[in-house]
Amino acid sequence: MTQRRPHAGNEGADEDDVPEWTDHVMATVAGEVRRRRKELGWSAQELANECGALGHTIPRNVIANMESGRRASLPLVDVMVLAQALGTNPICLIYPIGYVAEVQRLPYEDRVAPWEAMCWFIAQDDGYLTDRDMLRYQGEHISALVSAKSAMASERYARWAVDHARTGAERAKALREQAEALEEVDEAKHRLRVARSFIRSERGLLPYLPPELADVDPDGSNADTTEEDGL
Repeated sequence: MTQRRPHAGNEGADEDDVPEWTDHVMATVAGEVRRRRKELGWSAQELANECGALGHTIPRNVIANMESGRRASLPLVDVMVLAQALGTNPICLIYPIGYVAEVQRLPYEDRVAPWEAMCWFIAQDDGYLTDRDMLRYQGEHISALVSAKSAMASERYARWAVDHARTGAERAKALREQAEALEEVDEAKHRLRVARSFIRSERGLLPYLPPELADVDPDGSNADTTEEDGL
C-alpha cells in the first residue's frame, strides 16, 4: 500500500512514489529483529521460546511471517517482549541507530537519521517542552534519590566509626567523613525538593520516597514549594 503526500508541490506525485509508512515501520522492526536473532544464532523457534519464557507467547510462525514481510502489523506488546528477548530496548527495534541510514517518523514526512527520530520519540528534541522537562525532572529525582541513599549509608558508617574509633586521629577522621556525608545528604534532599516541586506544579505523579526521606516533603506530599529554578 502507498500514500500520497498532501503538501503543496506534491499534487502531481504518483501514489506509487510514496511508500506506505506503516510498511516502512514494520519492515524496519522486522529487519532489526531478524538481524539480532541471527547475530545470536537463534532460530525463529528459539526466539519464540525466549518470548514465552518472559510470559508473553509469540508463536514461531508470527516471527517468521513478520521477518518475511507476510505479516502487516505487530502489536506494541510484541515489540516490547521481542526487544527484551533479544537483549535490547524496544526503541532500538523501531529506530536501529547504526544499522539503518534513515527512518520515517510519520506519514508524509521526509526520512531522517535514526538518532533524530529517536530523540523525538523520547522527548529529547526541541519540541514539547513540558514533556521534556517532566522527563528531565523525573530523571533528576531518580538520580538524587540514589545519591541520598548512598550518602545516608556513608553517614551511618561514619557514625559507627566515630563510636568505635580507637585513637583521637581515627575519631577526627570519622567525624570529617560524617560531616561530608551529611552535606551530601542535604544536597541530595535539595535536589529532590526541586524535582518534586516541578512535578507537583505540572500535576504529575510524585515518585515514592522512602520513610527515611520523609522530611523532603515537610508539609506532606502536597506542599507547595517554588524551587524549580535550582536545577
